[in-house]
Amino acid sequence: MNIPKILYGTAWKKEHTADLVVKAVKAGFRGIDTACQPKHYNEPQVGEALKRLKLDGIERESLFVQTKFTPLNGQDPNNVPYDKNVPIDIQVAQSFESSKKNLQTSYVDSLVLHSAIAPHEILMKVWSAMESIHKNGEANKIGISNCYDLQVLKQLYSDSNIKPSFLQNRFYEQTNYDVDLRKWCDEHGIIYQSFWSLTANPHVLMSQTVINIAKFYNKTEEQIFFRFLSQSNIIPLTGTTSDKHMNQDLNVFDFELNIEDIEKINNILHTSY
Repeated sequence: MNIPKILYGTAWKKEHTADLVVKAVKAGFRGIDTACQPKHYNEPQVGEALKRLKLDGIERESLFVQTKFTPLNGQDPNNVPYDKNVPIDIQVAQSFESSKKNLQTSYVDSLVLHSAIAPHEILMKVWSAMESIHKNGEANKIGISNCYDLQVLKQLYSDSNIKPSFLQNRFYEQTNYDVDLRKWCDEHGIIYQSFWSLTANPHVLMSQTVINIAKFYNKTEEQIFFRFLSQSNIIPLTGTTSDKHMNQDLNVFDFELNIEDIEKINNILHTSY
């Protein structure tokens, strides 16, 4: 299926997850991001939402569903969705079985490793387990998240049989907005997904430059920034709970920023760094 240009993020939605996913999809979102990490995600409620949506005529096959394997250091020690005493490749398999059960689906469109793991040998054990899931037809694509070291990504790419399709990172100035990583991803066909895109960048949204651009296009500052990301080959995540903001986020594709405006926003990012 076509990969949506924007994803709806389900972190920290707790007991409201199902209602919000249903609302987001009915508003027009076709991409859903979740994780098998009870600490921050209510993955079973994403599955409940998919069930409700199907009853309303929105089939699972029309949606892009992405979940993650979260290593032990990212889990609540009292609520780990797999056996923490088995080898890590078995943990990956168990976590994915939990995800399928939670989501009430036989496959996902994307399975992402929630964070890079060291040493490299362990990272490759995890990746090999994810490759097996892909080869079984249960994950159409695989990727990695929270990987900010280009050398780690290059080594993973070099040593893998199934290359990563996605890199999902926090988009913020502390990493110089992953300029080098994003360039390398573009050159190797890896799609960059951004999270924390608005939260981490109030200085960009409140800049006079972005305010002026927003006025020119008759859009909000947030819409301008999301459009900038999209035109920079980035798929942003949004986790808004507001009907108004959902619609605004989806409406960022009905206009296009000119090259000069893109350069102006890029200059803000680089100047702030």
